[in-house]
Amino acid sequence: MNEDVPLSLLFSLLVFLLLLSAFFSSSETALMTLNRYRLRHQARAGNRSAKLIETLLSRPDRLIGLILLGNNLVNIFAASLTTIIAIRIGGDSAIAAGALILTVVILIFAEVTPKTLAALQPERVAKPAAYVYYPLLKLTYPVVWLLNAISNGILLLLGVSPKKLSGDALSQEELRTVVMEASSLIPRRHKRMLLSILDLENVAVDDVMVPRNEIVGLDLDNSIDEILSQLQSSPHTRLPLYRENLDNILGIVHIRKLARLLTSGRLDRDSLCDLAREPYFVPEGTPLHVQLVNFQASKRRYALVVDEYGDIQGLVTLEDILEEIVGEFTAMPITLYQEADRQPDGSYVVSGTANIRDLNRSLNWDLPTDGAKTVNGLILEELETIPSPGTTLDIDGFSIAIMQTADKAVKTVRIRSTDS
Repeated sequence: MNEDVPLSLLFSLLVFLLLLSAFFSSSETALMTLNRYRLRHQARAGNRSAKLIETLLSRPDRLIGLILLGNNLVNIFAASLTTIIAIRIGGDSAIAAGALILTVVILIFAEVTPKTLAALQPERVAKPAAYVYYPLLKLTYPVVWLLNAISNGILLLLGVSPKKLSGDALSQEELRTVVMEASSLIPRRHKRMLLSILDLENVAVDDVMVPRNEIVGLDLDNSIDEILSQLQSSPHTRLPLYRENLDNILGIVHIRKLARLLTSGRLDRDSLCDLAREPYFVPEGTPLHVQLVNFQASKRRYALVVDEYGDIQGLVTLEDILEEIVGEFTAMPITLYQEADRQPDGSYVVSGTANIRDLNRSLNWDLPTDGAKTVNGLILEELETIPSPGTTLDIDGFSIAIMQTADKAVKTVRIRSTDS
């Protein structure tokens, strides 16, 4: 009976089976390598094929069972058909040669090539395949269910629960990697902002605060003329109000509220105290993402940072936190220019009070930030003594030469990257 079937028809059937095998192989790879987040976005936007794929992938065991069932049936039929063709052409001695040729053909045209195409362009393959698999799964559900039941039973014997699917939520580091790899799709400035947001929980208020010795405030023990002069020349909108020193702080005064009194000449110490708002204290070590929420909840923009003994260590503002996300505001480049002066030889003369995080961000350096906050603090922490001018040290690929010391602190250093 086999001899009554033309060889041309047998070859045509074989080619058709190979095409089906290529379809099953490529669609399996495409469906399993799809970007799940893009797929979810498209499904929520109403894309019908994306919704079908999401439904199929909700039970990947059933989808894989269906694909493998189809692929194995097709390959078995192709092997049987090849045997018939080989016998028709060369007799029983040609069966081995036919099997070898079929193996090579399947590997090239039904496995490697279609799977490579599907891996490179998964959406182009997966979306049309979804319209085939969705009704096919309903038609073959009893068989697929039986196969999955047996397979899942074996997995349970091995201690693996098929229902315990691993979540596809991204960790912080994975999300960081996604942002870094999406550089061609996201503007550089936006990418920097996204990475800064992810870093907020790793940065504390004492990393960005204005240190205590740099806080500008109003001392009520000064004369009223001195206070008026300070208010009129202050670049800040909010100032702490205190007596003698910051430990005796009375409140925070907003200059805008003083405008009417300033213009009318009726400003005095009592009116300053009346208009001052109760100070808002936060403990050092508070992560920036927590403090951002606290600022929002308390409707504040200005907080004093205190240590475990209640002593004021500095102040942090909402603008300081926003600068960590969007970058420095207009005043900052001038400050950095004064604190880090580039020399003709490529080194930088840096002030000891320069903030390490600001230097890293502005000069693309990688000085350690897990300890000291300033260059002076970093050097003292490394040497455990106050160095004399001329002392040099290497820290994480940077050569630091002490140029000037005074008042028990390093005032000026020369920093050069040894990696460049």
